[in-house]
Amino acid sequence: MIVCTLRWQKQIKRSYEFDVFASTYWDKTTRINRLHQYYFGVLKTLDPSDVSISRRPASEPTSVPAKPTILVSEKLGEAGLDVLRKFAHVDCSYGLSHDDLCAKISMCDALIVRSGTKVTRGVFEAAKGRLKVVGRAGVGIDNVDLQAATEFGCLVVNAPTANTIAAAEHGIALMAAMARNVAQADASMKSGKWQRNKYVGVSLVGKTLAVMGFGKVGSEVARRAKGLGMHVIAHDPYAPADRAHAIGVDLVSFDKAISTADFVSLHMPLTPTTSKIFNDDTFAKMKKGVRIINVARGGVIDEDALVRALDSGVVAQAALDVFTEEPPAKDSKLIQHENVTVTPHLGASTKEAQEGVAVEIAEAVVGALNGELAATAVNAPMVPAEVLSELAPYVTLAEKLGRLAIQLVAGGSGIKSVKVVYKSARGPDDLDTRLLRAMITKGIIEPISDTFINLVNADFTAKQKGLRISEERVTVDTTPDSPIDSVEIHIANVESKFASASSESGEIVLEGKVKYGIPHLTGVGSFGVDVSLEGNVILCRQVDQPGMIGNVGSILGETNVNVNFMSVGRTGMRQHAIMAIGVDEEPDKDTLKKIGEVPAVEEFVFLSL
Repeated sequence: MIVCTLRWQKQIKRSYEFDVFASTYWDKTTRINRLHQYYFGVLKTLDPSDVSISRRPASEPTSVPAKPTILVSEKLGEAGLDVLRKFAHVDCSYGLSHDDLCAKISMCDALIVRSGTKVTRGVFEAAKGRLKVVGRAGVGIDNVDLQAATEFGCLVVNAPTANTIAAAEHGIALMAAMARNVAQADASMKSGKWQRNKYVGVSLVGKTLAVMGFGKVGSEVARRAKGLGMHVIAHDPYAPADRAHAIGVDLVSFDKAISTADFVSLHMPLTPTTSKIFNDDTFAKMKKGVRIINVARGGVIDEDALVRALDSGVVAQAALDVFTEEPPAKDSKLIQHENVTVTPHLGASTKEAQEGVAVEIAEAVVGALNGELAATAVNAPMVPAEVLSELAPYVTLAEKLGRLAIQLVAGGSGIKSVKVVYKSARGPDDLDTRLLRAMITKGIIEPISDTFINLVNADFTAKQKGLRISEERVTVDTTPDSPIDSVEIHIANVESKFASASSESGEIVLEGKVKYGIPHLTGVGSFGVDVSLEGNVILCRQVDQPGMIGNVGSILGETNVNVNFMSVGRTGMRQHAIMAIGVDEEPDKDTLKKIGEVPAVEEFVFLSL
């Protein structure tokens, strides 16, 4: 008989599960071809140290499988190391150079890092296919080349939850210390002074705190602030209103949050959308004397603009734990400002949080090596080439529709549910929409979150954020050669930034199709349009009259904004119309303002892709 190690047996079990899946979704010929490729892939990707195959008599005992090797390149809490040692050989080699890491990695099945180790493409190449998992002990994964990890079939996992309480507590500590001038008074006394009148503070009770980002940390800050007698409001594009109300927090728009708050606490991720979102324009909308706390990401604040706001008195004080560059320059005007309280990125620096992160990442890595789908995975699994080839343009369409949809949602109510409608000539058994659903989830969540969405974690992340994604399939009489005729996204019970995107039922509705291999936006609300989803999109609702295309096109041309596509959909002759304009560049504020000032334009919105 053939005797296999435990891991090989697990691969066989997965092959059986794959067979069940294949019998559900594919015809016999396709199933045989795909199963052959799958079995070949299993054999090809198994490391010799993971599987031994030999012919023995049935009575001869099987050999014990070799333990995997896990390299820990930065200090990890003992509790986490204990978890690892029960399962694998653990090599704690701290302070490795990049060359040293590349030299060792081919002998390792998993690697655990913090923020100091750069896991580059060169590391994955040096691993020669053996490295199966990279674990980041913390949230951010900027130091790991995700694209290379995916190409080399290596799963990347992180530890996003263990430091939640520590970060929330530090935010509250900074707020209280800032309000009562604790750091400044301490420094004054240690220099031999006694300045009671200079360091008169402000009370927290009765003040309004705006929590910008109502995720894990933000909601915990809100709970604690309520206990201090503060009135708490929050802004988060998709936080469930009922979850906020259960804590006693009102969800409001971005502008209302910053314009009414006495204290503003930042808990949003750093994304292209949020980069320097707190700038001169933002500070100008705030109450004079507002106080800012940031324990999230330094890059969400334009630091030069914050110095100007502090100097003018618009911002009375700031308490910062994170900075655009870390460590910041010693002569930084922001760090040296007398009205700024600073700490060196201590949000997660408690003994309990460090132990929690160690255990969380250790369990994630062990689970991944055991073949479990990690809920904290941050890179996508490899997709068979022929399947990806067929779905590729629809995958792109799905993500871009999600990105457009989230930008149309105004703050205040939060997104609770999204319905996706697929129109196709194929039967349900011939259309597996899991990857498309994951990409729509990715498009909705990633622009305003630091969560990386893929097929592994999409449903888990959506559920965690209180977002319900439902699917509906409609059979249409088109060619079955194309897997999908169109994709629609419906978002109910939200306010739209562009009223014309709402259907008669009040839902935000977007429709898209793939034409000649390129994703197109084909429907906005009850209006039909046809614009290529390349670059960015401007949507205008206007009175249907001659010259509108020329007027708007001329305004864009004056500032060298290139129009790559334009389409007009209307309700009737000389009534109302929507003009969808594809542009390569993002127009500046003055250009967008000029478009809005065209007399026949009733509303417009710029959407970034």
